[in-house]
Amino acid sequence: MKKLFALALSILCISFSSFSQTTIKPTIGLNITDFSKSDDGTAKGKVGYQFGGSIAFGKKFYIEPGVFYVGKSTAFTISNQTNNEFKADIKGVRVPVALGLNVLGNEKSFISVRGFGGVSGFFVTSVGDDVDKSELNSTNWGLFAGAGVDLFKFFVDMSYEWSLTDIQKDVSAINIGKSRTFYISAGLRINL
Repeated sequence: MKKLFALALSILCISFSSFSQTTIKPTIGLNITDFSKSDDGTAKGKVGYQFGGSIAFGKKFYIEPGVFYVGKSTAFTISNQTNNEFKADIKGVRVPVALGLNVLGNEKSFISVRGFGGVSGFFVTSVGDDVDKSELNSTNWGLFAGAGVDLFKFFVDMSYEWSLTDIQKDVSAINIGKSRTFYISAGLRINL
């Protein structure tokens, strides 16, 4: 599945690069991750981070695949256990593919406003001390939507992602549900 996804992404990148404006976007940012449910307890999103980059192909309409290293963190409180607090730190590689529209301006304007949405895969690489990696699905799929502002050679993007898959393999013990993540990112726009 990973090889098929990488092949499809490569074909899209090559086909779009032959007839469109190309913009490289190195990026850093913060995220807050929460979960859709927590049996007998609460989940509270903590600040995480991401860094990586993306390449946008297109002018008014564009496609933007990217690769980011992401650290997500959530604090859980379980009401029916003695040691009732733990922190879920999960790190991995996020591969989003966005379709977007320059609503105001375009890729060469001094200021422009964009809307975008797409799909993403999150591939777990490591976890914190309070989490057993073997209990997690190694891949999580999601949908996201967001908006961005470009100002000269800089940009700021905000997006919200809904996980389509449970993060846990076995939801019979404690079901924390699907992750929901808010991302805010900033970086440079390098037009080629």
